[in-house]
Amino acid sequence: MKRNIALVVGGYSGEYVVSMQSAVTIEKHLNREHYVPYKISITRNGWFYTGVSGEQISVDKNDFSLTVNGEKIYFDAAFIGIHGTPGEDGKLQGYFDMLPIPYISCGAITSALTFNKSYCNKIVAALNVVNVAKSVHIFRDQPFNDGDIMQSLHFPVFVKPAEGGSSIGVSKVNKPSEELGAAIEKAFKEDSQALIEEYVKGRELTCGLFRKGEQIITLPITEIRSSKEFFDFEAKYTPGVSREITPAEITDRTASLIQETAKKLYGALNCRGIVRMDFILEEQTNQLFFLEANTMPGQSENSIVPQQVKAAGMSLTEFYGILIEECLK
Repeated sequence: MKRNIALVVGGYSGEYVVSMQSAVTIEKHLNREHYVPYKISITRNGWFYTGVSGEQISVDKNDFSLTVNGEKIYFDAAFIGIHGTPGEDGKLQGYFDMLPIPYISCGAITSALTFNKSYCNKIVAALNVVNVAKSVHIFRDQPFNDGDIMQSLHFPVFVKPAEGGSSIGVSKVNKPSEELGAAIEKAFKEDSQALIEEYVKGRELTCGLFRKGEQIITLPITEIRSSKEFFDFEAKYTPGVSREITPAEITDRTASLIQETAKKLYGALNCRGIVRMDFILEEQTNQLFFLEANTMPGQSENSIVPQQVKAAGMSLTEFYGILIEECLK
């Protein structure tokens, strides 16, 4: 019997457009012999499914169901494709846990933790499996002092919204007295918390991984080379501004280090579904630094994880099928 899959897209953040791009890829590659996808858009104006004739059908939030042509439709699983809130930060996960409906992503606690870059850094640092750059965590509604920050950290630094994605609101600060205040204001426009993190010069390398049965499977590693000062929103989504090399041109020893470190983090953070672990290989020391755990990586045709899946010799149809079947277990 075919399974009804809710493809949950949209969201409340600036990453809405990215989510809709991911949705196109996921919907295109779901195996119609096994699954019946229903694209559910979640916006601040409502949760709805757009029917064949273009009509918008509201979701019954009491049980996350639809009524289409008089027929009540329930879902066997939810494929969450929302980047940012409420799909990446644990809110939807908690909702689905209460119903309960299986979903393809990390659980509520892991999603909430990894979504906050500062808290995630603290947990990862305590695991002692990878280096974490020194940082300062500040809050918009609590006093902080620019001078204290300058004394605490070596510049340059990155100033980032603690909770956010796609590098929205991120700045690189080279001249603290001239640039730090504006960078903090920019981050606070996106979030009430900001992470100010020392810059680690090196190669940006990222590894997607997922669970299949008892195994954690790592995908081929990608190196990101941006023509801009860092991999910002423009570099991520404008063709030609950055190069993504999959598989990365690195030694077997470095590849093994990254993949084994990613596996340890995936297990220790209690991850599920597809996660992308991002790292910096420091130029001078060749030491590996943790950058972030992305529990809702982009799925557009040109996104990093789809590139890695193809480099691994899998089709996206096969890959998404594995994620759904693992979720249904």
